[in-house]
Amino acid sequence: MSRRKIILGAVALVMATVVLTTSAFVYVLHVYAGDAASTLRLFRAMQIIKSRYVENTSADTLLTGAIKGMVSSLGDPHSIYMDPKMFKDFMVETEGSFGGVGIVLGAKEKVLTVVSPIEGTPGEKAGIKSGDSIIKINGQDTKTMALDEAVSKIRGPEGTQVTLTILRGQDIRDYTLTRSNIQIKTVSGKMLPENIGYMRISMFNEQTNNEFVKKYQELEKEGMKAIILDLRDNPGGLLDECVKVANKFVPKGPVVSVVTRDGRRDTSTSNLEAVKYPCVVLVNGGSASASEIVAGAIQDTGAGTLVGTKTFGKGSVQTIMRLDGGAAIKLTIAKYYTPGGRSINGVGIEPDVKVDLPEKRDGTEMRDTQLGKVLEIVKSKMR
Repeated sequence: MSRRKIILGAVALVMATVVLTTSAFVYVLHVYAGDAASTLRLFRAMQIIKSRYVENTSADTLLTGAIKGMVSSLGDPHSIYMDPKMFKDFMVETEGSFGGVGIVLGAKEKVLTVVSPIEGTPGEKAGIKSGDSIIKINGQDTKTMALDEAVSKIRGPEGTQVTLTILRGQDIRDYTLTRSNIQIKTVSGKMLPENIGYMRISMFNEQTNNEFVKKYQELEKEGMKAIILDLRDNPGGLLDECVKVANKFVPKGPVVSVVTRDGRRDTSTSNLEAVKYPCVVLVNGGSASASEIVAGAIQDTGAGTLVGTKTFGKGSVQTIMRLDGGAAIKLTIAKYYTPGGRSINGVGIEPDVKVDLPEKRDGTEMRDTQLGKVLEIVKSKMR
């Protein structure tokens, strides 16, 4: 009798579980009918491929392809799926050194574009310029290549080579570059005549603010009376670091606001009581992302004058979401706005004073007309 009760109890438990599970599934189908139907269609496609495709294919391969397709369907060049190798390579960049040719890439109108070459690297020495389009990497067309996939293909061990096919205007040319260990020192500076401090920031990584503060203090000890901040060909980097640097230029108040799709706003602020020195900022088409945050905040608050050409126009924020197996998704989750409420995504920032830089001719060092204009403006501010 007791055995029969146990069996009946077990059967009842199984039936209850089935009922509850089915009810929950039906509820999900009812509440999220569209999403559930799409999910079922996805698994149905996987089932068909696994059972009917001419060769054996693993579920992992199919799921990876599905994830790539989902992210790609967003049409956002900054949102990508990263396999374990690509993710590992990506994480190295902000640490300050990596193997590559020293060019920072972006996407303009779905074309792989050089945001800026990094000073002293193989890319810069070979003559690759901001605005160059990379149409092939080692002979492989880049039209359907995700941004970070292209970065992964260009990077590699020191001493190895990579060939980039560059479109510049109407000219197409192959550049065969030897990769090196790219050590990034992001801040440099010096004192110019009449106690004008000059500081250049090449990008914003984990060391930038520490390097910047050290050089800034050195110039102050030398008697700095005005400052030129050179953000040309600065492709951006870490948001926190650029906000810290902005605290030396932007008066007390907002520096940048990050706004998510649900309208939630996270504003980073400056604690600077008053602008300390007359300031002029150099920008160009290679100034992007974090460097645009600094430039936009200085312009909106009247803390300085922007000189050069229109900036790149990357005003979106990405976050890294890890997946199982060492992979990850880099996803655009917000847009940033300047203190004046501007979104510069896809638009860029127009300088207060527009000055083009002459093309460098082979074998001829051209005068930096932008810096010349900046010196003229900053001297007028010191009077």
